[in-house]
Amino acid sequence: MRRVPAAFVLAGLAAAFSATAFAQTAPATGDDATRVHMAPPGWEGSYHGFHYTPVVRIGDRVIVSGIPAIEGADDEAKIRWAFQQLEAHLKRAGASLEDVVELTSFHVAQDHEEFRRRAAPALKVHREFFKDHYPAWTAVGTTALFSKGAPMEIRAEAIIGSGKRPRSEVPPEPPKAAKP
Repeated sequence: MRRVPAAFVLAGLAAAFSATAFAQTAPATGDDATRVHMAPPGWEGSYHGFHYTPVVRIGDRVIVSGIPAIEGADDEAKIRWAFQQLEAHLKRAGASLEDVVELTSFHVAQDHEEFRRRAAPALKVHREFFKDHYPAWTAVGTTALFSKGAPMEIRAEAIIGSGKRPRSEVPPEPPKAAKP
């Protein structure tokens, strides 16, 4: 009987465990990898007229296309409407705001000062919709959006079920010093 060096046995076991771990985290295949195109009621024209999908679901991953903030009396109301639409888009795919892992927002502004001023209502509204366990968020300034008059547009990605038991490893905010 031929002896196999221990290093080869350990390397073989490591490869077997790695293959098992990879199989558990590998991209979805079969029905889980099917791309499902969706549109909440009223958004079907985006798919047919502009040839983009408002919501795409692949397995448990949900991608929401940019939603322009176009309905409302002022920028804050328009932005709130866009977040409400985001919620409806996610619901259409079986997700919720708690499942959102990433946001990208585009804000119309000519310079940094205007960008900060125009982003302020979005920060306020964001706090209304995301009370804790905040998604990653990138805010981008731009000179124009496709939808005329929209102060901003928001897009998102979600993983269905990821918001059921979120946890944070970010230390709590230190208490504010008392004013004399």
